[in-house]
Amino acid sequence: MKKLFIVAIGMIAFASCGKKEEEKTVVTEQEMEQPEITIQDKECYLWTSKGKDTIKMSITTANGGNVVGDLQYNFFEKDGSFGKVSGMTKGDTIYVTYDFESEGMKSTRESAFLKKGNTLVEGFGEIETKGNAQTFKDKKTLKFDGSVTLNKVDCSK
Repeated sequence: MKKLFIVAIGMIAFASCGKKEEEKTVVTEQEMEQPEITIQDKECYLWTSKGKDTIKMSITTANGGNVVGDLQYNFFEKDGSFGKVSGMTKGDTIYVTYDFESEGMKSTRESAFLKKGNTLVEGFGEIETKGNAQTFKDKKTLKFDGSVTLNKVDCSK
């Protein structure tokens, strides 16, 4: 009986040695990789026509492609608009959604600007309207004819 008891204890001990505790990995906040956020300085652009009409835009680019900023259209003896832009840079073109207010109404319009050196050339194309939102029908057909070219200016002015 003693032998049986000793053998049973040995088997239990042997079985428990074979089991490994599951390793638990705890990752602290310091060990987690944070995506690097890169923010470029704010850039400002201005277009004027005959000293009466102006378009002002200021943008900041983050992570190499995300764009946020402000856009304002002021046309002589016409209602202007002002609001926020947000979007993406694809190649040398900036595509933004312009959330703006004009005549007391809030609206959304898609806009595109081609970056050429220190200028932004506004793109135009056929649009479609859904509610208060205007979008381009086909971005591939946008025309950047230079009729509206915003020049880079000092943001402090």
